[in-house]
Amino acid sequence: MIIWIAFFVFIIASLLVDLLILNRKGVAFTHRKTAIETFLWITLALSFSFAVHWIYKNGMVHNINGLSPSEAVVKYITGYLIELSLSVDNLFVIAMIFTSFKIPLKHQHKVLFYGILGAIVFRGLMIWAGIILIQKLSWITYIFGVLMLFTAFKMLVKDEGHNTSPSKFQNYLYRKFNVSNTQNEDKFFIVENGVKKVTPLFIALLMIELTDLLFAIDSVPAVLAVTTDPFIVLTSNIFAVLGLRSMYFFLADMLERFKYLKYSVFTILVFVGLKLITLHFFKFPEWFSLSFIGVSLLLGVLVSLWHKNSK
Repeated sequence: MIIWIAFFVFIIASLLVDLLILNRKGVAFTHRKTAIETFLWITLALSFSFAVHWIYKNGMVHNINGLSPSEAVVKYITGYLIELSLSVDNLFVIAMIFTSFKIPLKHQHKVLFYGILGAIVFRGLMIWAGIILIQKLSWITYIFGVLMLFTAFKMLVKDEGHNTSPSKFQNYLYRKFNVSNTQNEDKFFIVENGVKKVTPLFIALLMIELTDLLFAIDSVPAVLAVTTDPFIVLTSNIFAVLGLRSMYFFLADMLERFKYLKYSVFTILVFVGLKLITLHFFKFPEWFSLSFIGVSLLLGVLVSLWHKNSK
């Protein structure tokens, strides 16, 4: 319990530093700044593997799967890379939401900050439910596996043109809520002519929360294919979500340059789906899973860069 409390205190402190110091009002967004922040979050996430080794070596969490310290580290890094790779597709959706709602760049950080807080809560609940399901219903891994394969092929065949026109759900939200036309406010709620209204910023936040919830339906089973250890699953998920915000701003003007990463994500999803389906018959060595995911991501980046430079 102490380790859990210490972890969440650390996460809250990191978020406060990010909000009040690194991204306080008046601090300009630059490509160099977001690159440094992205590097720091990834370094922090990978450095946490040393803490994982120490925690499992000293038996400071309930080790339900009897993992050795080295096994726990490999599973943590594998889970983190899976969640990070699945976040790539999420970045495109976030970009479309901001474009559709015409949210200025200076207000996007605030939306993503609160969006991440909600994502941590929702993913925590889904991880808890997923672990219970796997423990109580062993056959649920087949359903999770098929879900991964369906998601992979759906992602591969979806329309390449990223439509930024209002969706039916977006139009529904505008009808449901009393939305202000004000675009330059950094508030979620304002009062106009004595009437309380929500701003487009709030609708964008709601859309991002719902989008992350949908992505979590895919990403949570994916990391559960690696391990059902609650501490490893939750920490790897949270670190991936924390790095998503700075990664978005770092890649905001370069998303199209890495368009071949989607094939890496497709390959990883297929691998995870097959791993879940065959879980009761064959277990892939952790070193193979980690290597497969790492090589898939690296190839996606290299092919994207090569394709860009060859034009």
